[in-house]
Amino acid sequence: MNRPTILVTGATGKTGAAVVAQLRAKDARVRALVRGPGPRAEHLRSLGAEVVVGDLFDPAQVERALRGVTRLYFCPPWHPHRLQSAVVVAEAAQQARVELIVGLSQWLASPAHPSLASRQNWLVDRLFDMVPGAAHVTVNPGFFADNYLTLLGMAAQFGVLPMPLGAGRNAPPSNEDIARVVVGALLEPDRHAGHAYRPTGPRLLSADDIARIMGEVLGRRVRHVEMPLWMFMKALRVLGPRLGIDAFQQSGLRHYIAEHQRGAFEVGAPTDHVRLVAGVEPEEFATIARRYLGRPEVRRTAANVVRALRDLVLIAVTPATRLDRFERLQQHPAAASPELAVASARWASEHGVGGLDPVLTAAE
Repeated sequence: MNRPTILVTGATGKTGAAVVAQLRAKDARVRALVRGPGPRAEHLRSLGAEVVVGDLFDPAQVERALRGVTRLYFCPPWHPHRLQSAVVVAEAAQQARVELIVGLSQWLASPAHPSLASRQNWLVDRLFDMVPGAAHVTVNPGFFADNYLTLLGMAAQFGVLPMPLGAGRNAPPSNEDIARVVVGALLEPDRHAGHAYRPTGPRLLSADDIARIMGEVLGRRVRHVEMPLWMFMKALRVLGPRLGIDAFQQSGLRHYIAEHQRGAFEVGAPTDHVRLVAGVEPEEFATIARRYLGRPEVRRTAANVVRALRDLVLIAVTPATRLDRFERLQQHPAAASPELAVASARWASEHGVGGLDPVLTAAE
């Protein structure tokens, strides 16, 4: 029997690259869609993936990428027009008679969320449900472990984790565990078709817990500093270009921080979905953090200390991006009556929550 060809979009990204690597480790036939040539694309080719260059917003290029493909992983771009990319993929998938679409969505996806990305994720989920002949699996993780670990360098230099996380807890999943759920669904479509999975870490952690674990991994004491949101947004404007967080991502992240503070990510967590789909236990936060120790900014050097001090000075004198003005200038559509997911009766209903304060069962 011929092996199916699986297309992975966003193949050089955090989950996309992990999906390609895990599929190739299982000897799956993989076609990796990338935006352009470069070292990351060459690495995918070295793993045995077929690498194709294409624009996810271009129908002709996506149609070419999907020729001969029977299953695909859609990793949406962090872009204000991600819904357009999904429509392009849905149309091309129908033409190619794709049998399975595994889509990366979001735990917070809801139709009235103040974040445009979250509203679009909600629409994309429904769009893929309507593609004729294609089964759909939704993977909707919450706040990734990676979101905390982008500040591991700050923790290494100064012993602090400065994030406005409030009292909310989270069971943060690794990029690799999210990929394991995606891969499990891609390789066993009959078992997973029509399901929604929310990969999480194995246990709920507070901000203090996360800081403590960072300290254990770094070999120094790290404490959580509950900085105000306005200061955090100033920091994102300074550090964003280095971290790959542009103004559009910032406009959503401010709302996700508010969700974190109000406990949205601890509702129903942790789940057993990594074990259920991939057959392995989810990774502990310490295990995930150790993979980041090799990053240059985590080394405790004089140069890194000087750079971190310079960043602190710039953060103090740099105003935050005027995100409401940014959204108006970009003509982003707005919800008539925006509401955070954790305060939304519709979100609660769609996620199996019998009210605004209940806990989901371990498996949806």
